[in-house]
Amino acid sequence: MVETETALNSLGFAKSPAETRVVVAMSGGVDSSVVAAQLAEEGYDVVGVTLQLYDHGAALAKKGACCAGLDIHDARRVADTMGFPHYVLDYENLFKDAVIDEFADSYLAGATPVPCIRCNERIKFKDLLETARDLEADCMATGHYIQRKVGAFGTAELHRAADAERDQSYFLFSTSPEQLDYLRFPLGHLPSKDATRALAAKYGLSVADKPDSQDICFVPNGNYASVIEKLRPGAADPGEIVDPDGRVLGQHKGVIHYTIGQRRGLGIGGLSTPLYVVRLDVDTRRVVVGPKEMLAKRIVPVREINWLGDAPFTSRDEWQVSVKVRSTRPPREALIRPLSATTAEVELYSPEEGISPGQACVFYDGGSSRILGGGWIWRGS
Repeated sequence: MVETETALNSLGFAKSPAETRVVVAMSGGVDSSVVAAQLAEEGYDVVGVTLQLYDHGAALAKKGACCAGLDIHDARRVADTMGFPHYVLDYENLFKDAVIDEFADSYLAGATPVPCIRCNERIKFKDLLETARDLEADCMATGHYIQRKVGAFGTAELHRAADAERDQSYFLFSTSPEQLDYLRFPLGHLPSKDATRALAAKYGLSVADKPDSQDICFVPNGNYASVIEKLRPGAADPGEIVDPDGRVLGQHKGVIHYTIGQRRGLGIGGLSTPLYVVRLDVDTRRVVVGPKEMLAKRIVPVREINWLGDAPFTSRDEWQVSVKVRSTRPPREALIRPLSATTAEVELYSPEEGISPGQACVFYDGGSSRILGGGWIWRGS
């Protein structure tokens, strides 16, 4: 008798959905709620988990904010509606140590951090992923807009979302190959956010019309400086605003209020030429401003590189790729010159403005949707 192969289910396992346990990371928003509801409807053994990361109390109990009590309540309602278990895990201490403290220290060092990347890297795809394994789950699913595909060599690859407007690849470049083997992203193929909301309505979810989160969860109303001042008293010491030659043009109320490329809110009006923040000198508490052309950079030093290509990163002298130096900008053609397995010099074919230490530089295969990894911009050039 010839044995027939068991067909793979929608999550890539050779067994029935009922025999496949999947932990869904649920933020309380519409995206992760749809993932959980869809998998539950398909018959998977779903376990919903929501992380309590930071508690602002009433300050975050509002539309458009995440990580608040309201979001936990919304996630629990979705689990009740679809009939699967839901747990809330207190990760506040882990989150503070791994994400918030670095966020504050980076700003104090004159960098512009991206805490959402660190949260994915150090909390969701590390500690929560290990919790999923402890729960004997076959995989963990999230509501991120990104695609996981199996490549020609049989290994998992990371690809941009089908909807370019929703693509979150910039925030997930540091996902390791081992994490990628275990993760699933069921929304990555959808054509639009409207399609996600239509699914939420189909499943009768209370979050179908819930607004997208706009703020970093621990920074209510986008006021970074006030959070940093609470975490690091004295961080907002005043100093001078100077031109590139050191001439004093005005005073500022703390370097943490400024970012590279900023034009508005400098408080030095009356000049004939628009000026932009071109450098933050933390040691002297000086904000250096200059004309727009001073923002243009072609050489970008990158470290802490996570490489997702098939060949080793250092197997070539240079890689021709596309890169993003900010989440809101399209990929630009560039050359990557490896200096070690985790450091490199990126040369942009065309100069980019406003490149800032603390931001990510994400690598893309220029001929496909594949993400090849990325690293952190660590100083000006």
